[in-house]
Amino acid sequence: MKALTIILSMIGLVSLNSCTQETNPQAVLENPETRTEVFNDIAQNDDYMTEFMESMHDNQHAMQMMQGNKKMMSSMMQGEGMQMMMKDSTMMHSIMDGMMNDGKMMGTMMKMMHEKGMMSEDCMESCSKMMGEKGMDMQGMDKMDDMDSPTKGEHTEHH
Repeated sequence: MKALTIILSMIGLVSLNSCTQETNPQAVLENPETRTEVFNDIAQNDDYMTEFMESMHDNQHAMQMMQGNKKMMSSMMQGEGMQMMMKDSTMMHSIMDGMMNDGKMMGTMMKMMHEKGMMSEDCMESCSKMMGEKGMDMQGMDKMDDMDSPTKGEHTEHH
């Protein structure tokens, strides 16, 4: 009787122990429905989203992917995206770092700001010169030396 109790107890423990499942994150994400559910849950929860953005900021590959996504970058710069970015210091620093390391993007942004009247000719020339001195390749931006401008002073003089 004692042996039967021990055997039944062992069978019970083994069968209960086999019920525990270890979750494999890769297996969960392979299923499109569960993946969409996970993404939606993260996007709708402020704490999860903040943690996710910090994780992305710390991951070099994620940063390159985000900076390379022109649709996301342009939508973030329009509407309330800019205010949202300014409130999120992690995102703001991430985008600013990306912009500072991309001379072509900076040149394009400066041209656009100049065309829309947000940046004066003097400011654009001064910034171009300063960035050129720092070794940033502006890729297509006219350099200060190539322009005939009456004011080629320091950047702060025209602000």
